[in-house]
Amino acid sequence: MDPRSSRLAQRLAEADQSHLLQFWKELSPEEQADMTVELETMDFQEINGFFKRAMKLSGSNKQEKVDTRMEPVPREVLGSVTRDRDCLKDWEQEGLHCIAQSKVAVLLLAGGQGTRLGVSYPKGMYDVGLPSHKTLFQIQAERILKLEQLAGQQHKTKCCIPWYIMTSGRTMDATKEFFSHHNYFGLEKDNVIFFQQGMLPAMDYNGKVILESKAKLSMAPDGNGGLYRAVGANGIVEDMERRGIGLIHVYCVDNILVKVADPAFIGFCVQKGADCGAKVVEKTNPTEAVGVVCKVDGRYQVVEYSEITLATAETRTSDGRLAFNAGNVANHFFSLSFLQDVVKTHEPQLQHHVAQKKIPYVDEQGRLIKPNKPNGIKMEKFVFDIFQFAKNFVVYEVLREDEFSPLKNADSQDGKDTPTTARHALMSLHHRWVLNAGGHFIDENGTRVPAIPSLKDGTDLPIKCEISPTVSYGGEGLEVLVKEREFRPTLVIDETGTHELVKNGV
Repeated sequence: MDPRSSRLAQRLAEADQSHLLQFWKELSPEEQADMTVELETMDFQEINGFFKRAMKLSGSNKQEKVDTRMEPVPREVLGSVTRDRDCLKDWEQEGLHCIAQSKVAVLLLAGGQGTRLGVSYPKGMYDVGLPSHKTLFQIQAERILKLEQLAGQQHKTKCCIPWYIMTSGRTMDATKEFFSHHNYFGLEKDNVIFFQQGMLPAMDYNGKVILESKAKLSMAPDGNGGLYRAVGANGIVEDMERRGIGLIHVYCVDNILVKVADPAFIGFCVQKGADCGAKVVEKTNPTEAVGVVCKVDGRYQVVEYSEITLATAETRTSDGRLAFNAGNVANHFFSLSFLQDVVKTHEPQLQHHVAQKKIPYVDEQGRLIKPNKPNGIKMEKFVFDIFQFAKNFVVYEVLREDEFSPLKNADSQDGKDTPTTARHALMSLHHRWVLNAGGHFIDENGTRVPAIPSLKDGTDLPIKCEISPTVSYGGEGLEVLVKEREFRPTLVIDETGTHELVKNGV
């Protein structure tokens, strides 16, 4: 071994990870060089510490339910699109004013591949089958464009919403190439900033790093809570400061209905003086496997469904609502100063969560084994783990049918969170926008379709209707296009006008 490799072997021995070099002599010089670079970038003592703390936390969490320490979100920190209708216009105006001053940035968590959708490319590049065939990335980019336009027109100024996109090692190149190929969907290239979240090795239950091949470690992204370390490591906070950003909207790529930089949410948080806010949807079914935002020991956090008893999940208030009903949808507001505090002070205190996984590995003979039961862990942090550090935390409740339809699974019979459910959710929302703007739909016989379709056979599909975000961000401005008009589906409204597509898509 040359001196560099010897030093590496010494470091690995001290960290009890010498097995990583067990196939060293069988590797080509190129493989040895690549592996040396990969191993030299890793702090194995730190990784061993992460493992010990994560396993300890995981062990204690298994035993303990948090029911007795929980309390629901108090009404005074809650804003609701249904219960606070009188305030919505005010909040929206406040948000548009902040956007017009170019104080608002958007931070997108886009590290996920579409593996569960049956594709190997980044989830944001997925087309759910809308008439326009727009991808999630394009829909979100066009919402940003429209919002810049709305705020700019209202305040007679030119403004900009910078878009920071966190990818993972596996999605970075494909994402950048996709944006470049599509000319950044009309956004200024300089205002779309890509950065990469960290990776951590997968480990077996004894704390040994797993090899996925003789020359390669099994690596995985460090969870969406890796955002804070990545933001620090990539100079993102400094870039925001340089641009004069003060308010940040953080969200996940997979929600087709996401109101990117939602002015009402931002305005609500600003008027409440919040440093951190969470958008939630009402959880109506006690056993729905969604985390709830609540207080535990007086601090805000998200409690997963598995951490509470059924009795607590089923508790209802006097008005019949679930007591713990603030369903988390990975949609958050931060002030820049709060994000700075998190990056500088709190991030190192965040614990890793343990995800038990079936992790392919090479055995001592160098054969690739694909286990049929979990054989190790991946460690990840969650984006909401920082709620506990907020000095003024608020919660903003929105309607699920208007704002939340995640894309997680491939299409299947009665599938949940699939391309079909996402497509239907968006078309159903756009159908309602047309009706609210005074338009009507007619069937092939020219008969008006009732506004609330009959659900007698349970198979009713939404009216096929798609409105480009470049025309309307949230249903506004459609009267001039649809009022008192009748349309046959499929209806597409885009910047060139209204179009009725017949069966073959003409």
